[in-house]
Amino acid sequence: MIPSSPVPGRLPGTSAPETGLVDVEGTTRSGKEEITGESDSSEVKEFKEGGYGWMVVFSVALVNAHTWGLNSSYAVFLAYYLRSGDIAGSSPLAFAFVGGLSISISLLVSPLVTWCIGRFGTIPTFRIGVVFEAISFVGASFSTHIYHLILSQGVCFGIGLGFCFTATVGVVPQWFVKRRSFANAVATSGSGFGGLTYSLATNAMITNLGLPWAFRILAIVAFVVNGGCSLILRDRNKAVGAKHVPFHLDLFKLPEYWLFLGWGFFSLMSYVIVVFSITDYAQQVGFSASQGSLAAAIFNLSQGIGRPLIGFASDHVGRLNVAGLGTLTAGVVAFFLWVFAGKSYPGLIIYALFGAFAGIIWPCVAPVGAEVVGLSLLPAALSIYWLVLVLPATFAEVIGLMLRTSGVDGYLNVQIFTGVMYIASFVSIWLLRSWKLQQMEILGTMDDPLAVEAPNAVQSGAKSSENGRPRSYIMNMFVFRHV
Repeated sequence: MIPSSPVPGRLPGTSAPETGLVDVEGTTRSGKEEITGESDSSEVKEFKEGGYGWMVVFSVALVNAHTWGLNSSYAVFLAYYLRSGDIAGSSPLAFAFVGGLSISISLLVSPLVTWCIGRFGTIPTFRIGVVFEAISFVGASFSTHIYHLILSQGVCFGIGLGFCFTATVGVVPQWFVKRRSFANAVATSGSGFGGLTYSLATNAMITNLGLPWAFRILAIVAFVVNGGCSLILRDRNKAVGAKHVPFHLDLFKLPEYWLFLGWGFFSLMSYVIVVFSITDYAQQVGFSASQGSLAAAIFNLSQGIGRPLIGFASDHVGRLNVAGLGTLTAGVVAFFLWVFAGKSYPGLIIYALFGAFAGIIWPCVAPVGAEVVGLSLLPAALSIYWLVLVLPATFAEVIGLMLRTSGVDGYLNVQIFTGVMYIASFVSIWLLRSWKLQQMEILGTMDDPLAVEAPNAVQSGAKSSENGRPRSYIMNMFVFRHV
């Protein structure tokens, strides 16, 4: 049996709160909590799930559309760069590096962003990202050499993306308990709809207005929309006792946290390959560039529509159940649909429709993280989480290009590697689910999956299973319960 911390949401060696009620994430409250994140006692109100939280969901969805959605439009810019020859000193590999660099930089700055949130607050930190993102597009509009793009569309945009994303990713779960997964999924669906919208809009602007003005219009739109969202966004950091510590190294003492990291690492390795490869794959097997672009657009549309459905299912079937089964589905369709049916255009479109499962990490990461470490430690846990994901974000597509060969079957090695990574991700999340079941069994909460926190249960001799001790991790892998 794998050892684990006795209570999820509390690190080894820490004691239970002495006063107040304990909510489902192990934080204390007296029946009243702050809903604005401000210290003014006049704004302390009784917390009710949802409420203003739906305005927060709406604003975060818009932010995702104008950060990750805009990042998805890089495929359009890449196609233009490759055929125009306007950028001096460049190569196809250098252009691909710019796209990967923006993602890796956004994850790399997450510890700095976490520190800024704790020091200055969520909104000021978020606004730093808004400014950097707008500057990146303006700078890219004047680029004539590849190093200009690396600094603007790569580094500067990555910093803006990282500040906006890290500042907002943990806010939505603070407003929900029973519908946490659904609300978080609705917020993350913005990136799918944004990717669909701006992929089409960017191509139209480049064609009709030229590359420089396409960048400038995107800068204006992103600055106005994200700036407006900063006026709507509210956190509950004080109410939930959120700990914004950039490097909470004690988390590495938790075996369940390593499983959480493994799920994200292998899942993102596969996801990045699929996102950046689907258009090129379509052309390599004989389809036109427009057909490849349509497949990519449908992939984004699938994520936009599918993520709220995944969130809804998570709240009713179980967050770890849906995250695990969705990851397994992504692996299975990579092995079978992509490999065997992807050479026909209808088959490729059907595979693209499973895009929601390919990117299941995004709607599920915050709710699953809250199940693992608790809501108060979630910002610190995600700070390290994004830092670890820098590796797959940076090198996944490089590995994909190295595995690719020529010919109609040139992507076979890539497809197999992608499927294997998804299966490895599934094993990690399913073992994590087994740990959660074990904790619920020890704490006597098997019949009430939302009441996962009972800080004094282990210390006072918690309930155990019928045979006097909890089931093992392996046995729990074959037990299906709401978790």
